[in-house]
Amino acid sequence: MSLIQKNSALAAMLDQNMAKLSVYEHMTEADIRARIDQGALTLLANPKHTNVRATLIGQPARVKVNANIGTSPVTSTLAGETDKLQVAENAGADAVMDLSTAGDLDGIRERMLASSPLPLGTVPIYAVAQQCTESGRDPAGFDPAEILAEVAKQAEQGVDFMTLHCGLTRRGAELAQSGTRQLGIVSRGGAILARWMRRTGQENPLLTHYDDLLDICRKHNVVISLGDGLRPGAGIDAGDPAQWEEVLTLGVLAKRAWAAGVGVMIEGPGHVPLHMVQAQIQGIKRATFGAPLYVLGPLVTDTAAGRDHIAGAIGGALAAQYGADFLCYLTPAEHLCLPDAKDVHEGVLASRIAAQAGETALGRPWAVAREDAMGVARMKLDWKGMADAALDPCLVRQRSQGSEHGKECGMCGKFCAIRMAEPEK
Repeated sequence: MSLIQKNSALAAMLDQNMAKLSVYEHMTEADIRARIDQGALTLLANPKHTNVRATLIGQPARVKVNANIGTSPVTSTLAGETDKLQVAENAGADAVMDLSTAGDLDGIRERMLASSPLPLGTVPIYAVAQQCTESGRDPAGFDPAEILAEVAKQAEQGVDFMTLHCGLTRRGAELAQSGTRQLGIVSRGGAILARWMRRTGQENPLLTHYDDLLDICRKHNVVISLGDGLRPGAGIDAGDPAQWEEVLTLGVLAKRAWAAGVGVMIEGPGHVPLHMVQAQIQGIKRATFGAPLYVLGPLVTDTAAGRDHIAGAIGGALAAQYGADFLCYLTPAEHLCLPDAKDVHEGVLASRIAAQAGETALGRPWAVAREDAMGVARMKLDWKGMADAALDPCLVRQRSQGSEHGKECGMCGKFCAIRMAEPEK
């Protein structure tokens, strides 16, 4: 049996959404099904998320953009995060992740699922850690059964994809904490699991109970985003043994998921110097058998604090060109504080710019057509056409107000090169 045949929830969502998916992705229905069965594509669409916008991630679909939002023990409110969700959707995000770690996590999650059609992702171990602390336990003081119960609950609620750090082994954690890394483990989920393994002396429960997770996720077509708990948190750590130990394990787990009828994505780095982006992206894709690749940035410099969305967009453009499928945004607040609504908007647009640049380099027809439309509009000094072709049309309309539309822009005025190059009448 094929992957789709083993997953009745996936088959049903494909039947309901195939016509729209085929048109939007410029792919035939047969090709979409074949690539899902191969594992090169995966569909974000839990039937329990009743208004979900079914979204394909992987090759050769459009490069998608994710926005991370969620409450923090330090600051933020449900109303504020709901507002960020709407801002992310309006800015053109294709999916969102709820990374909430404070407050009524079930209520927050259910509110987000009801409020937006965008596929929603979560990191279930955050909720488990919160349950531990609220009951007076260490954040890593959970029982494996609690994780399985949380995953099952969130799947039933309608969560479309979940970050599960199944590939973080005891050996990998030891490599990351051996003192050879500048930043050790920077993933919150990875750090919680490493702490659990160190305290119990046992292997990662997400790995030892992987088959149980597959059974839960298949039932609801929850895509497993195989988390990069050992991603490099500094450029100097990129490509070290700890990172590749986890990547190789993720490749094995991807094949197991496909055999069980479950879709997966692979989460990728983090911080990667500019000259290493191509090797990292292509190496991860090869080691994980072409599974859809979901990358955070990557940030090509560690020194852009306050403007990490720019560092991430540079890396994201290269990543998209070399095979990344899903770009997780970074905001100007990354590494510093919780992002506000303006940060969310800027982060989404930065990653959309990266996706556009990467896909243009690949010659994707929709990306090239947008570039051509902008060039034609600028030649004609067609302000409406420029706004329509822009990734942020509202900003174009706002910043071009006051100019003599149809004549020249507010920068060049009478010195407009296009006007001066026109034949004299």
